[in-house]
Amino acid sequence: MGLCCGAAAALLTLVCIVTARIVIILRRNETPEARKRGSASVLVVVGSGGHTTEILRLVGSLSASYAPRHYVIADTDSMSEDKVRALEAARTEERSQPQYTIHRIPRSREVRQSWTSSVVSTLYALLYSIPLVFQLKPDMVLCNGPGTCVPLCASALLLGVVGMKKALIIYIESICRVESLSLSGKLLYHLSDYFFVQWPTLQEKYPKAVFLGRLV
Repeated sequence: MGLCCGAAAALLTLVCIVTARIVIILRRNETPEARKRGSASVLVVVGSGGHTTEILRLVGSLSASYAPRHYVIADTDSMSEDKVRALEAARTEERSQPQYTIHRIPRSREVRQSWTSSVVSTLYALLYSIPLVFQLKPDMVLCNGPGTCVPLCASALLLGVVGMKKALIIYIESICRVESLSLSGKLLYHLSDYFFVQWPTLQEKYPKAVFLGRLV
């Protein structure tokens, strides 16, 4: 227990040092960025299994103005990348160039992983999330519950804290969550800009949540 706490503290210190270094570098090299009027870059957190299916259905319903789309996948996920490429291949038929990128970061928490070690693995994922988010500077983060979204959303919040850019965090709770929020949902409920649930029972328990019926 003491070893894990010490490792977590060391990683947190390293995160702070890396963050400060990134801010200094990016502010030193920052130049005005030309953006297409009306476009919005989206960082899409892709989970695995059902999470992937749900989030890609949502992305498939977005208009072409939500571009570029930056997909982030856990490094142990071997199937989601093919699904992303298949979706984007269908969209690219109408466009001259692909409007997406794919990135990988360490997974925050594996199935049945202990809570103590999950803290360490999440901080480790944060080390990769901060440089990626600061590089991409998305207009919004779209996620639906995989553990990978926690360090990415934390990085997006940090992006605004240091005054570089305000990125909207849009969280859609999985259709599978009927009576209670997922762990990611509980962590991001007060931190997200828009929090959607797909069952009225959840909206009754969590007043901030927005219920618009089934979204996926």
